[in-house]
Formats: sequence, structure tokens, C-alpha cells
Amino acid sequence: MANVLLEFKASAADSEPQNRPVLIVGQLANLQQINWTQVKGKLQPVVTKEIWQAALASLNPNPTDSCPLYLSFAAVAALPSRVSRHNSPSSAHFLTRLVRTCLPTGNNRCIVMVCERSDVFASACAIARAFPLFTRRSASSRRTEKKHVTVEFVTVGQDNGPLEVSTLECLASAADGVRLAARIVDTPCSEMNTDDFLEEIKAVGNELSITPTIIRGEELKQKGFGGIYGVGKAAQHPPALAVLSHTPSGATQTIAWVGKGIVYDTGGLSIKGKTTMPGMKRDCGGAAAILGAFKAAVKQGFKDNLHAVFCLAENSVGPTATRPDDIHTLYSGKTVEINNTDAEGRLVLSDGVVYANKDLSADIILDMATLTGAQGISTGKYHAAVMTNSEQWEAACVRAGRSSGDLAHPLVYCPELHFSEFTSAVADMKNSVADRENAQSSCAGLFIGSHLGFDWPGIWVHVDIASPVHAVSIDGA
Repeated sequence: MANVLLEFKASAADSEPQNRPVLIVGQLANLQQINWTQVKGKLQPVVTKEIWQAALASLNPNPTDSCPLYLSFAAVAALPSRVSRHNSPSSAHFLTRLVRTCLPTGNNRCIVMVCERSDVFASACAIARAFPLFTRRSASSRRTEKKHVTVEFVTVGQDNGPLEVSTLECLASAADGVRLAARIVDTPCSEMNTDDFLEEIKAVGNELSITPTIIRGEELKQKGFGGIYGVGKAAQHPPALAVLSHTPSGATQTIAWVGKGIVYDTGGLSIKGKTTMPGMKRDCGGAAAILGAFKAAVKQGFKDNLHAVFCLAENSVGPTATRPDDIHTLYSGKTVEINNTDAEGRLVLSDGVVYANKDLSADIILDMATLTGAQGISTGKYHAAVMTNSEQWEAACVRAGRSSGDLAHPLVYCPELHFSEFTSAVADMKNSVADRENAQSSCAGLFIGSHLGFDWPGIWVHVDIASPVHAVSIDGA
């Protein structure tokens, strides 16, 4: 699907299914609300009103169901009729799967998405996930034609008119950001090392007329970024801290997004095993997500100061690799005794969040990372784990996850009980917990927050997306 052009329209032109295969998808109750006149132009003459009504009557989503309408050229699919309070009302994860499995083949296809207006954004992002951009399949490389998928929204319920041009532009920007992030995560380190990632950052900067700030290699060591430098110093391609800054006039606050960009994680000298190392090209998922989100936000006219901070390194093995027992001084000035070189993400992010505070004067700092395997145990493979020093922001993150389809669930925030896991006899702290059974994901987040200080007056949000990134890349969830 790497050669697919995805386009959102208020109304897709009428066409017979043989000429433009079509998938009509939505919750069954929503499908039953639309009039035959709203879909007949995509189905006639081969699908009649009677066939359409019979197909709807046959659907029994448990949790999903689909029915062919005409050979392999037209189908209707039903999302779950109900979801729990910790899921998105849009059923975004199921929507991605239905698009992947039920959309008919062809070079020019149409998706008719039937939903309430409040679910339009999440549905657009879910559809975008079904069309990844990266592939190295030989058959794909031989294809020269560009496939085209048009997405038309039919809204039901209150405010059920056609989508405005501004809304369609927002959906296109969001989908572009989703697919950009997925492409970076899917690309192996042989093609997405730290230098390649910097080129991706520069390309986004060029598109937005922003020149990135880049601190790289030995300069990191000279300027005190002991976390990023220590993690990446053994790699062929040097580590880097890169920043894209959007500073519009009239801004009233400053926000920084900090992304973990470990382009490959061997575990370092605390090396991963043969079953856990494959897939570690995805360890740059936090930085990739922030690059895609930053591009989308700025294109849509974000009104406050917004900085995207990328902490890039390859956690490699070599003569200069960090050893367990080494002590690094991070950008905060705090010293860290290394007892696990595979707990590297918290080191680079600690440098990043302190830079956001000291150098960018951010009022709100959000760090995002594929940080811990324990995240999947804490909140599962569909819900990102969220930790924050603000109860209000914790609730806001959960609401945002339900609205966007990128689900989130809180971690325990209790530094007075958990931060002692990092006690060191020879440094300010160790980098890995003493008891791996004690709130491991929460502790990893607390390590990052400790470099800002638990009394820092701003808003700090930590988002661990380890399992969701892996799940989306593997099965389209």
C-alpha cells in the first residue's frame, strides 16, 4: 500500500463499483440511519436498494461484520455496536482492521465512512493507518502506477451536514502526519540511522520554513548532554539533539514535545536476546510521532509557541560503548550510575526535557517514547501509558485519547514511594530500578521527571507508547 494516495473529500463523485470499488463502513446503527440516496451513486446499477437493505439486515457485528454487495467490487462493513468507557467511541482500532481486510482492490477506490461528526477525526486517522508508506517488497517496486483512495464522510446524528473545507484540510494534515510517523518507524536502521532521521527533520523544516537547531556528536559531550552522548557514542552515525521551533506572533504559552529517537536498540552491552531485539527499529517511535504531529499542528496554524525536540541515538555495541558501572553527567547536572545499558531511553529523554526547560523556557513539556516493555503489562498494547504531575492533565490525556483514537490510560504517579528504586551509593541515581516488579513503567517515567525536579512548577506529561507502536506496526491495530 506504499504507493497509495489518500484523499479526503466532502463528496466523492458517483461511479459504478466496477469502475471504482467501494467500501461503506460504520456502526450498524449509523449505517441504518443513512438514506439510500446517499450511497446509491456509489453502488448502482449493480446494487439495488433491496440488496443494500438486505445486506444491512444480515450484518451481526460481534464485534465486527462485513457483507459483499457485488462480487469483489463493493462491500459494507459494520463496526462494534458498543464500546467500553476505556475505548474510543469511533472504534478506531477496529476500523483500521476492517479497511485493511474489506476494502476491495483496484487502482481507484472509495471509502464511505458513516459516523457522527465527533468521530470524524479519529476515523480519518484510523483509515490513514491502513495505508503504510514503507515497503521493500519486490512486487511493489515494479509497480509504477499510483493507487488512489478517496474517503468520503457521511455524518449522522446532530450536525450531520457535509464537512467544511477547513475540516478536510485538518484531516489531510493529520493523515499525512500519521503516515509519516509510520514510515519512519517501519524503515530499518540501515535506511533510518541518526543522519537519515535528521534529513527527515530537515525536510519537514523546509516544508514549514523552519530551520532546525542541531547539536551533534562531540558537541553534545562538550555542552553537557551526557545522556544522549553516552547512549549513542559507540554507533557509526553520531547521536544528535535536533529542535524544530514554531514561534507565531501572539503566542501566550510555550509547549515542548520531546521524542525518544533510538533508531536501533541492541540493548548496548546489556544486550537484548534474539527474540527481543527484532523490531527495535521501532524504538524511534516517540520521535517519529512527534515529527508527524508537529508537521500537522503547524500546518493547521498552531497559535502558541511549539518546539519539537528530538533525542536521536543508536544504542550500539562497540569499543566505546557505555559500560555498566559507568557514570554519566546529564544536562540537568545530575550524575547517573549505569546499571543497565538497555535502560537508555530515559537517559536521552532526560537531556531533552531539561533542554526544553532551560533553553526553550517551556511552560508545558510532554515527552513521548517507546520506553518500557512493562508498559504493555501496565496498560496493554492498545493504550499508551500516561504519567503527569497534573491530575487535570491526566484526565485531559485520557479524553484526548478517546477523541483521537490513540488511546491512553494513567500510570501511578507517586515519586515519594517509587523513586527510591534508583538509589545509588556513588551517584545521584542509577538508571534502572532495583526491583523490576515494583511499578516499573511508572519508575521509568519518574526518572525523566526527576531531572526537571518533582517540584518543577510547569506541566510535565510522560507518554510511554512501547506496545501500541509495536501493535500498529505488526497487525494494524
